[in-house]
Amino acid sequence: MTGREIGKLAGKILLCLALTFAGFWIFLPAINPRDRGFWAFLIFNALVWAAVLRFGTLLEKLTAAARSTTKKKEINIDKNTFKRVLRRTSVFGAVIAGLIVLMILVSVAGLPIFNASAYRDLITVTDGNFTDDVAELSMSQIPVVDRKTAVQLGKRKLGNMSDLVSQFEIAEDYTQINYHGTPVRVTPLAYADPIKWLNNRETGLPAYIMVDMVSQEATLVRLEEGMKYSPSEYFMRSIDRYLRFRYPTKIFEDISFEIDEQGTPYWVAPTISYRIAWWNGADISGAVLVNAVTGESAYYDVDEIPAWVDQVYVSDLVIEQLNYYGTYQRGFWNSVFGQKDMLQTTDGYNYLAVGDDVYLYTGMTSVLGDESNIGFVLVNLRTKETKFYAVPGAEEYSAMNSAEGQVQHLNYISTFPILLNISDRPTYFMSLKDAAGLVKMYAFVDVERYQVVGTGASVAAARQAYIDRLAEEDVAVRPDKESKEASGVITGLSSAVVDGNTRYYFQLDGGDALYSASIQVSPMLAFAKAGDTVQVTYVEAGGVCEVKSLQLQPAA
Repeated sequence: MTGREIGKLAGKILLCLALTFAGFWIFLPAINPRDRGFWAFLIFNALVWAAVLRFGTLLEKLTAAARSTTKKKEINIDKNTFKRVLRRTSVFGAVIAGLIVLMILVSVAGLPIFNASAYRDLITVTDGNFTDDVAELSMSQIPVVDRKTAVQLGKRKLGNMSDLVSQFEIAEDYTQINYHGTPVRVTPLAYADPIKWLNNRETGLPAYIMVDMVSQEATLVRLEEGMKYSPSEYFMRSIDRYLRFRYPTKIFEDISFEIDEQGTPYWVAPTISYRIAWWNGADISGAVLVNAVTGESAYYDVDEIPAWVDQVYVSDLVIEQLNYYGTYQRGFWNSVFGQKDMLQTTDGYNYLAVGDDVYLYTGMTSVLGDESNIGFVLVNLRTKETKFYAVPGAEEYSAMNSAEGQVQHLNYISTFPILLNISDRPTYFMSLKDAAGLVKMYAFVDVERYQVVGTGASVAAARQAYIDRLAEEDVAVRPDKESKEASGVITGLSSAVVDGNTRYYFQLDGGDALYSASIQVSPMLAFAKAGDTVQVTYVEAGGVCEVKSLQLQPAA
């Protein structure tokens, strides 16, 4: 080869390498042969290299021919030039064909027809006791905000911040977590556009939004130091690119936004492993936690993930595994022909706070879709502990229709229900919203007898209406807990608006119990202060003393 030819070849190789890096920069495949994206990246690069190294020769010949025609000079293109070029690309063609064939073979090897039992066993389901596993919440602990309402509240909160609204927008995460025992949704801010990013990238994203799902209060939490790593960043501070270059072989699931118990923002990036054949039967093997402010990161195996992390297992992946579990109970061929004992999840799911964890709730129904559930499951989204509760009853949309029918004259729309323990009975709870998306009423619907509905303008009123309806239907329920009495001096008092009513929270001297009282219990609560003496009657519910009556004696 002449020096000129060597120079041309070197230039082509550099161009190929540049295009390969550009493809990796954009698509960010895992450098892992068990990632489908990696194989697609190999095929893409084989095509690129073939085009540049081999077809470039043909292009040069054609260009020279065009120029010679203009100058009226002859140039001979050997009739075999096309054949030689195609022959030289045979190596790349063989590589591409081999990769495609291999992808097909490993995909076929992982089909359910050969691995039905392995698909069934992707998730382990045990029987649970509902009354033991799901504690009854006090009325001040029941979440009334769904995701759509949280989005509205978040937008309204940012709209009131004149110093931020022109530069930032709200990301769509709204991850549900437990924060100090309270169910909340959290989401970061994002740069409004590339120009806003240029103006603010040095300080980073200054805050995140937290929406209390019980009180409906949206809070903009400002940070002492801004978040430097997020999906709205560019270049190496883009969280996806940052993770890929630090963990090039990891296969990541969808990344979620969470905060720890100190309010520090983190990105939770679950990692995927495949349990069937080569790349079938996806499951979570661990997670990378990235401090959104500093970029510090660490990988944890799935059984070592810190307890403050609430959502490691992606909900869609859990639903997929539950459907495999229900479909292949009796093998593959039963799922095609007999369909005996086959189950599937209902069309929708929600989240339930149990202890310090977030659980996914969904109903299980027959594959025949007869608008009824044979039971439901709760899945811990940090550990994937899964329990099934055999409670036949209405599926969620039937319960929603029943609740809407109770207030049909108002044309309210029901949110997707959450599952609660009300007097030891599995009960659907849902908010009822008007056309503007504002929560106006609440409804409790019995799971087993969905015609039993209680509605009210407050959660407490709706619950009482539900209990009354159960009594009318002669349904046995556990009686409310025995009332207790206490008296003492108020040592601390605060208030919050819950369900449109003001609630007061206080403690008494000589004890750690937290008392909760609605303004409806006594108008004198509006004038209460630390140092006043009170005498209360209360019941214990969900770790809070729910005040039923109160007598107040102001301090002298």
